[in-house]
Amino acid sequence: MVWQVRAAFDRTDPRDFADGAGVPIVILPGVYETWRFMQPMIAALHARGHPVHVLDAWRHNRRPVSDAAEILADFLTDSGMTDVVLVAHSKGGLAGKTAMAGAAGTRIRGMVAVSTPFRGSRYARWMPVRGLRALAPTHPSILALARHLDADSRIVSIYARFDPHIPEGSELTGARRNVCLDTGGHFRVLADPRVIAEIAAMAER
Repeated sequence: MVWQVRAAFDRTDPRDFADGAGVPIVILPGVYETWRFMQPMIAALHARGHPVHVLDAWRHNRRPVSDAAEILADFLTDSGMTDVVLVAHSKGGLAGKTAMAGAAGTRIRGMVAVSTPFRGSRYARWMPVRGLRALAPTHPSILALARHLDADSRIVSIYARFDPHIPEGSELTGARRNVCLDTGGHFRVLADPRVIAEIAAMAER
């Protein structure tokens, strides 16, 4: 994928996107992804006037979801930001929802989650890495997160009609909106114009 190649070689300073008068946005990449993977989206949102922030401490997002959520919560608290919109891909959406259900949740307006395995993925149980096995549908962290219903009404879940990584799909019962795009893939969805439209609908109302 072009975005993956760009992410590997790009050296843009994330501080270049941190200014703006709009609603602040925090980017939450998926597992094995850095913020640079979502840089085209970041640039588009910054061009609309939003300060866009990244979490360097996440690195490639291989931490347990609870640890990633704690880093996010600490970032929001330490920065003093409020009324924040989270934009997440894949596993990043699980950490985002976890933070929304915690003490820092009052600082978060909502989240647009793209291709997030809210119900886990059956393929995860066969993964050789423990961090990926934690995404299995029966893992305690997935089951516990499903019980946090209060945050769901502030989440827009966007996903492809077919996602080879998440056969269970990304539909979230009780979500503000579920947006099923007539496409396939786990990553291709990020480039769909509807994603920016949904972020704008949440951040610019």
